[in-house]
Amino acid sequence: MSFDYQRICAFLYREARLLDERQWDEWLLTYAEDVTYWMPAWDDDDQLTEDPQSQISLIYYPDRSGLEDRVFRIKTERSSASMPEPRTGHGVHNVELLAERGDEVDLRYNFHTLSHRYKVTDQYFGTVFATLRKAGDGFLISRKKIVLKNDYIRQVIDIYHV
Repeated sequence: MSFDYQRICAFLYREARLLDERQWDEWLLTYAEDVTYWMPAWDDDDQLTEDPQSQISLIYYPDRSGLEDRVFRIKTERSSASMPEPRTGHGVHNVELLAERGDEVDLRYNFHTLSHRYKVTDQYFGTVFATLRKAGDGFLISRKKIVLKNDYIRQVIDIYHV
């Protein structure tokens, strides 16, 4: 099966826009039930942690229920770290298709997010390694590994920052 680069980019741009517009329920629908969502940490030797089960991660959800819980907390104001919700602007660029396997495609892309809260604008940048799975006429994210390059940050990192 051949994957259409423009449709993949449009999907990634839409996922970023849904975060910027705080359309949490629609954003969740871009993820497969069995998604692994992982942001490893950098260790003391400037190496990424490799095992979310035994090493520190900035974020780790082994399936979509973790993302659903996070969204529930944001929407019901049970997340003091998210109040008030920041205004964000996500940039997605340098999208590369790495491998195709049946109904899945592995890709990598860079991101740059601006986040404004309490009269201060912060920025986050890095690389995402993801797997998209064909689902009907579109895609679902079945794996997402986020490598945050500026890991020394002044606040709690959350799903809307990356």
